[in-house]
Formats: sequence, C-alpha cells, structure tokens
Amino acid sequence: MIDADGSLGWTAQGFPFLSLTSASTAIAAYLCHYGKKITGTGRTTSRNTRDGVYNVCYYKEAAQQLAAHFYYDDCLALAHKQANADAIQSWVRPAHMKVAPPRRRWTAQDDRELLGLDDPAAAATALNRTEQSCAMRLWRIRSGRVIVPPQ
Repeated sequence: MIDADGSLGWTAQGFPFLSLTSASTAIAAYLCHYGKKITGTGRTTSRNTRDGVYNVCYYKEAAQQLAAHFYYDDCLALAHKQANADAIQSWVRPAHMKVAPPRRRWTAQDDRELLGLDDPAAAATALNRTEQSCAMRLWRIRSGRVIVPPQ
C-alpha cells in the first residue's frame, strides 16, 4: 500500500513521516486501525475538501515504527521507498523536544457538564482540562460544529 499510494521520507522540518493517500474509506480506516495496533498512535481521518480523498499521516517515532514494520529486511518494495524507510530509522528525537501527551477525547458527559457550568475556568477545574480547551469546546458546541447528544 505505502509503495503504491503512500509516501515516506522527511518533512521540511527534518522529521520522519509516513503517509497514505486513498479514496477508499476502507483502506484509510484500516491503516488507522493497523497503525494504532503497531504504534499505539490513534488517527481519525476524513476526506479532504479539495480532492475528496483521505490523507493518513504519521510522524516521528510512529513513522519510524510503521516504516520498520512495512519495510522489513528483504521485503518486496520499490528501491527508493526501501531506502527512505531505512533512512528515517536514523532519526533521534532531540533531547529538548518533548513528546506530546496522548489526547483525551471529549465525552457526551463532559460536554453536558461544560454546558451546565457555562464557564471555561470552572469547567477546566471540574474536568481536569485547560481553560483554553474548555473555551474552545464551548465555542464549538455553541457554533454547531459539535453536536451534543441529548441525555
């Protein structure tokens, strides 16, 4: 899959990446599922506006893990893709670069509590989130970008 419709290499900032572009919902969903199984890194995906295709991307250590998994020794692969897969294995996270903590998804209960409190500062304390996170979520709910299911 990555050989045909994917890409792997280096970002402009010098970080390793592995990505797949597909019009198939099943293929994009499977890579998200499989990527989480291999790396522990979850992805959600949706079609992009311009082309109506999915772009599933992994960066840094997750890209290295998937590349090592897909491009194992003596596998059948395009030579330049194998070379890129081998090359990105050399990347080491700089000591000063923090690893982002896993994201917590908002639940319907969180949304209802946020709406009930109607105050990002109070909600931040009650929900153990940042005030900015609560303010943004409140805005998304009020603007209709997020629908809160009824109780």
